[in-house]
Amino acid sequence: MKPAIETERLYLREILLEDAQAMFEMDSDPEVHRFLGRSPVKCLEESVQHIHNIRQQYEDFGVARLAIIEKQSNSFIGWGGLKFITESMNGFQNFHDLGYRFIRRYWGKGYAKESSKGVIRYAFEELQLPVIYAIADMEHRASRNVLESSGFSFVNSFQYDGDPHAWYILEQVITLKAHI
Repeated sequence: MKPAIETERLYLREILLEDAQAMFEMDSDPEVHRFLGRSPVKCLEESVQHIHNIRQQYEDFGVARLAIIEKQSNSFIGWGGLKFITESMNGFQNFHDLGYRFIRRYWGKGYAKESSKGVIRYAFEELQLPVIYAIADMEHRASRNVLESSGFSFVNSFQYDGDPHAWYILEQVITLKAHI
């Protein structure tokens, strides 16, 4: 399968059923879910169902979260990318959201920022999206740092699942070349 996005150390591809065990490792970790509603999955079947849901999003919207693969080890280390959000959130509906999540042992290696920059480039250059949004728990400073260092601007805070969250925006800057 050809990667959708490639960076220096990573490639991103569609999430497959064979990623279920790694997804379960990631999503069953309470620390991974500390800023994600504190609801880790309890069994492998939940991860399989999540993969089916993501695969349906590929069909319905043409985009969904992607598996993040570390090139050096060829290991699934997390997921990231765009998701088309259809429900209303912070006064917005039908928008592209950038997100990422990693198995804990891959934290602190710069993979969130690296993968996010690859996704942003893909979103603007390949998909021609005019804008991307992102949210992060207000207390999740590491995630907010990734978004801000990737070019996102903080817009406001809002309540999501009972916790204060930061709302971010990144707009494509279009430069016009002068024709002589």
